[in-house]
Amino acid sequence: MKEERFNKIFSTVLMVLMVVVIILITLIKAGREDAKLPLLLVASFGTLTGFASALLSANGYIWTFFFGILDVIACSIVTSDNGAWGDFGLHVFYLLPMQFIGIWQWKKRGAEGAKKEVRARRLTGKQRVFISAASLACLAASYFILLKIQAATIEPGMEVNKAKVFFDAAVLTFNIVGQILMSLAYMEQWVLWNIVNLSNIGLWGIIMLTEPQGDYTIVMFVKYCFYLVNSINGLRIWLRLSTPPEYLHHGCC
Repeated sequence: MKEERFNKIFSTVLMVLMVVVIILITLIKAGREDAKLPLLLVASFGTLTGFASALLSANGYIWTFFFGILDVIACSIVTSDNGAWGDFGLHVFYLLPMQFIGIWQWKKRGAEGAKKEVRARRLTGKQRVFISAASLACLAASYFILLKIQAATIEPGMEVNKAKVFFDAAVLTFNIVGQILMSLAYMEQWVLWNIVNLSNIGLWGIIMLTEPQGDYTIVMFVKYCFYLVNSINGLRIWLRLSTPPEYLHHGCC
């Protein structure tokens, strides 16, 4: 009961802080003459629905996928505006359909609204080695593909921002793997979500510094800072959710 109460208080405090910060940023940015107001509002809306999804996911509740659908739609609109094509393709062609697969899989594993947690599980040692190797190989491939795409889309004479491309590739790769593990209710998804959030902080930090005309970029940067805090807590929660009951009862894990 103490654990459940702490998680509810923690999630509520984070959500309230997120709402306050996003409202303040939106009001400040909306007051500028050159503000892209529609995109700013879309980014803000996506940030709030996405964070609600992340909080529900951390606590093992299936409603995460319903809020996730709204977040994916908003993020696909925002990423298309700044040329993060890896992130755009990820949202439209992968993350959106995976929300529906997640609903199906979590229902099979006992999740029910915000009343019943999903039955979490863990990867075996061999599965962890395989997934780690495959993820790194996909990261390298994604980086070189996105590097070519970025070089072909920028104006002649301009240099490709390789750091931006790397973080874009990392977000693309680890989001794909993390979403699979999330849909199948594996604890290790939260290791990947921490990597994804750190990569997103790097990606949007670079965009914010090099492309200051995008008023909504600070919203995205703040969003993933909050996501990182939640993903650290999510890892802690899912370590418990994926621990067999007999070990919990004996205080072994």
